[in-house]
Amino acid sequence: MAEAGKAEAVAQEDHTEALFGASGRVASDAVMKMTANGVDVFYGEKQALFSVSLDIPDRSVTALIGPSGCGKSTFLRSLNRMNDTIEGARTQGRIELEGTDIYSANVDPVMLRARVGMVFQRPNPFPKSIYENVAFGPRIHGLFKDKKHLDDIVHTSLQKAALFEEVKDRLEQPGTGLSGGQQQRLCIARAIAMGPEVILMDEPASALDPIASAKVEDLIDELRENYCIVIVTHSMQQAARVSQRTAFFHLGELVETGDTADMFTKPNDKRTEDYITGRFG
Repeated sequence: MAEAGKAEAVAQEDHTEALFGASGRVASDAVMKMTANGVDVFYGEKQALFSVSLDIPDRSVTALIGPSGCGKSTFLRSLNRMNDTIEGARTQGRIELEGTDIYSANVDPVMLRARVGMVFQRPNPFPKSIYENVAFGPRIHGLFKDKKHLDDIVHTSLQKAALFEEVKDRLEQPGTGLSGGQQQRLCIARAIAMGPEVILMDEPASALDPIASAKVEDLIDELRENYCIVIVTHSMQQAARVSQRTAFFHLGELVETGDTADMFTKPNDKRTEDYITGRFG
């Protein structure tokens, strides 16, 4: 009986690996890049998040899932103080980036967003050339020494975004002339050019066709080797494919979080199970 149980466990592990690959779990010695403790977010009198606490490991992908309006994007935007730009929004609690409270009065939100970059749901390239789209941030923040250094930043960022080979002969052409998937990778390159430590992605593939979405997912998997990535997605399949950790939100609360492979195969909360299996949306 013991042997049969062992064989069953091995079979289950093999099944999990087939579904999620090695990317379904976080290494046991992973370092936490960001930590949220008791985070509440309000839009005027309406409370959107209720006492959310979450550890976000470095060099991995954390997926935020849950029904529409559950607080996923609100929490994502709280990680680089993007909610500060919304009139009437306020955040309580503590969010740390490598031990520093990002809501401290001596933290410059602009400099924070250079360290914690963001890619939005719909590609939003500037009405500038491909080159200038990527060079924009380094120019504004003075992150280069000379033209050659800026060229290196642009080329390296495009290479990291898996776009350089496709655009290297037309860097002076408008970024808005690229396909949707290329535009999204250009926006990722624009974020990378700032030298971020964390990249936030708010449904980065939802507006793309399946082929372009697959390229973005492959890119996310490559980027996690060097960056901490947090992604909001409505696609259970996408969360399973690209993330190592998953956090399930419902009605403004963080219901549970864990390794993606465990969350999708043996969630602890009935609400998580119902959402993942499609019993409610």
